[in-house]
Amino acid sequence: MEEVILYTTGCPKCAVLKKKLEMAGVSYTVCDDIAEMRRRGLLSAPAINIGGRILAFSEAIEWLRGREA
Repeated sequence: MEEVILYTTGCPKCAVLKKKLEMAGVSYTVCDDIAEMRRRGLLSAPAINIGGRILAFSEAIEWLRGREA
């Protein structure tokens, strides 16, 4: 399994994505450092980084749905 990083500001959408990751049994680390998010080019949160590939909220949800199949 590739390393997964959750970029979060603690907003309600961040909480939803965090819960979905946990329900799917995905191990992840949390980054709540806004400066780091900006360095990575993130314009909004939440997002996840999967082995160097950044997925915005909707893409992350689709990725999780694909894991269920």
